Amino acid sequence: MTTPSIAVIGAGFSGTLLALHLLRRCPPHTRVTLIERNRRFGRGMAYSTGNPNHLLNVPAGRMSAFHDRPHDFLDWLQRQPEEELGGLQPNASSFAPRHLFGAYIRSLLNEEIRAPESRDRLVLVRGDVQAIDRSGHPIILHLDRGEAVEADLAVLAVGNFPPRPPPIADPSFYDSALYRPDPWAAEALADLDPASRVLLIGTGLTTVDMVVSLLDQGHTGPIHAVSRRGLLPRRHQAGPPAALAEPIPFPTGLMALTRTLRREAERAIEQGGTWQPVVDALRPFTQDVWQAMSLTDRARFLRHMRPWWDVHRHRMAGPVADRIDAARQSGQLQLHTGRIQGYALHDGMADVRYRPRGSDRMACLQAARVINCSGPDADYARIGDTLIRGLLLDGTVRPDALRLGLDVTGTCALLNASGAISRRLFAVGPVTKGTFWEMTAVPDIRRQCELLAQHLAALVGAPAVIAQPVSARPEAFTYMI
Repeated sequence: MTTPSIAVIGAGFSGTLLALHLLRRCPPHTRVTLIERNRRFGRGMAYSTGNPNHLLNVPAGRMSAFHDRPHDFLDWLQRQPEEELGGLQPNASSFAPRHLFGAYIRSLLNEEIRAPESRDRLVLVRGDVQAIDRSGHPIILHLDRGEAVEADLAVLAVGNFPPRPPPIADPSFYDSALYRPDPWAAEALADLDPASRVLLIGTGLTTVDMVVSLLDQGHTGPIHAVSRRGLLPRRHQAGPPAALAEPIPFPTGLMALTRTLRREAERAIEQGGTWQPVVDALRPFTQDVWQAMSLTDRARFLRHMRPWWDVHRHRMAGPVADRIDAARQSGQLQLHTGRIQGYALHDGMADVRYRPRGSDRMACLQAARVINCSGPDADYARIGDTLIRGLLLDGTVRPDALRLGLDVTGTCALLNASGAISRRLFAVGPVTKGTFWEMTAVPDIRRQCELLAQHLAALVGAPAVIAQPVSARPEAFTYMI
């Protein structure tokens, strides 16, 4: 009997979790190959941080890797030695350090590696996939160093790419020693004078992490952060929420939905509660609302309302918010609202020119280091990754209409340049954001991985010829082989 095989490209959180669910759902003779370019499997960028003060922004009670074992992460935390927890007292509402969640995912992978029944089913390959040959069957994934992996199905789980620098007339500054393009790179804060001025591009959660890292390494100098709207993530609400009004249907028009959320938030506050539960109540329906919303409304949301959604939806844990508040109150952390217009080097410093929001005049900040914390680059048409560039150039994949990632169907099958649905190439995680929108937090990615694993398990156990496309409107698509 031929052994069905599925290759997962990327062993960060999304890819590793998908592999774990594939092993649970696929027929016993299916082989799952997990490919990772970096040294560590199972952690990914977000959970590789070694800083214990980089906390999850979702409580431990909601961070399980398995829907049918909702307290799995919490149970794992409670089994860890006290010295590993660093003072954390794990409970369902705890905001655990992110590196502990990375260790949890790695432990799940290690369990599979050691399990006798997985010995011939799970294969880990260290390498960088450079190209995918779909000309025959099976497909062939070409890796660096001349290696290759064969598979019946392949899934892109490439995670996030570093942020793109703000567009300016003369981008030569971005090649200078004062600029750091990747906030997660080891050299982002290396060899930095503790008293020097630092400028962070962006004011989201990555900036929050960078401020915490600076404070932890004893930085005493000014920290400036600039973004178009100058918005910081809000704080998670401690304590029990007030009871919500009777649930009402969520509109799928942007303005109607906005009015509904505002009205419900105001009502909750009037009743002595907070707005946070109103935003959280939308969470189980966010993907449905996004997919039902018109393309025009989605584009309008991204253009005008996304920053406000992000800071209310993706919030700071209480201890982190306390440190950010203290840094602002002391004057060490200063937020600026505006667009960066250019840079000039002067006596080993960067003069950063920006136009404050609502002003016609320019302002200037000085910094000894500029770190781009503006969030991952999601415009795949601009990303320089070898595999992604090749797939785009030969028409195997296409960017989604809003340039949030790659275009996929509701079952995560990739669409080619003409809109045909692949039967062999899929994607999972942040790359699918254009279709699903909420594909950042662990609960959302877990749900996607479970559903995709179930779908792929059916494909490897089904006949080679599939009669109908996976779509509510089959006439809108053709198949890509």
